[in-house]
Amino acid sequence: MALVNHDCAIKRRSPLNPLQHLFYIPDMNSPSLRQLDIFAQMVAVGSVARCAADLGVGVEQVLQDLASLEMRLGYRLFDNLDGMARLTSAGRKTAQAMTLLTQDAPTPVEEAPPAPAPEPVPEAAPVQPVAPVFVPLVSPTPAVPAGPPRQVITLAAPAPVFGQIQDGLTAFEAANEDIAITLDLHVHTAQDAASALANGRADIAYFYALEEPGGFGSRYGWSEQLNLYAGSDHALARADSVSRDDLALTPMLALETRSGMRDIIEAALAKGRFRNMMPLLESDNMFEIIAALREGAGCFAAFGPLARDIGRMSGVQRLALDMPLPSIEIRQAIAPRSTDKPAVEALAEFLFL
Repeated sequence: MALVNHDCAIKRRSPLNPLQHLFYIPDMNSPSLRQLDIFAQMVAVGSVARCAADLGVGVEQVLQDLASLEMRLGYRLFDNLDGMARLTSAGRKTAQAMTLLTQDAPTPVEEAPPAPAPEPVPEAAPVQPVAPVFVPLVSPTPAVPAGPPRQVITLAAPAPVFGQIQDGLTAFEAANEDIAITLDLHVHTAQDAASALANGRADIAYFYALEEPGGFGSRYGWSEQLNLYAGSDHALARADSVSRDDLALTPMLALETRSGMRDIIEAALAKGRFRNMMPLLESDNMFEIIAALREGAGCFAAFGPLARDIGRMSGVQRLALDMPLPSIEIRQAIAPRSTDKPAVEALAEFLFL
């Protein structure tokens, strides 16, 4: 079986999709970027049929790529895909995070009719800061009367971690109407988190680790077990016990090289003294991974919501390893300047309740 990435041609609406930066997708034609293009277009038009027509792909392709993206992220993005799609609360936050990434880009301004020259003034008035602009959603909401500006807290986390704390974030915002929580989904490692907190890009950061990192303070949130999966008909899936030597002879399937989850998975496998091989297939298209597993192509390592979803798939089996693989820690860190923003410490504590 030849394992290759099959991409369909998509008519791009802009030369650069901000979601490419959001999820670190380097290849403009990768299945992952195709899925992100579809998500962005779905936010814009709110209909699977119209999204498919605008992008020049089939409706089934749109549905499959959205499902694959949701599996990878660990949460649902839309409700009611059979009709006028509605963003879930998690999908809304993801779309907002996508929009905030483009705020520094120049915005085209329509030409206005010539106006009389204004009277000269001694000096220009200072420019007041502008509140963050959020993405317009499928279903427009009524205008809200102007009021005092909301305090913005930026939380950085891997997308699957956000999916697990989204209910807490929603509850905190509902109880504190003067606070708005925005997302940065770039952070995956301790290094990412330290940089985001130090340069002011985030107030709170969640990240993956195998142990407590040095150099900055963090606290343990929870652990997620790393598991290996193979097709149900694979010899290792039928074995009562699978050793390192068995795995050393088995091809691996993996996420793409610049995926944040790929980095921590490889670190955990190395810590568990698993001899890594060059992956037979590298893809962030989870349906492609599942298809390869079912065809007996090799093994795939996963943890967290992704492992949960893969474990529920028919034709896929978790391997009975004779040694436990290291768990992945999810840790939380707060920016040093949080003492100036009491709401930051309050949110960090609330998410631990």
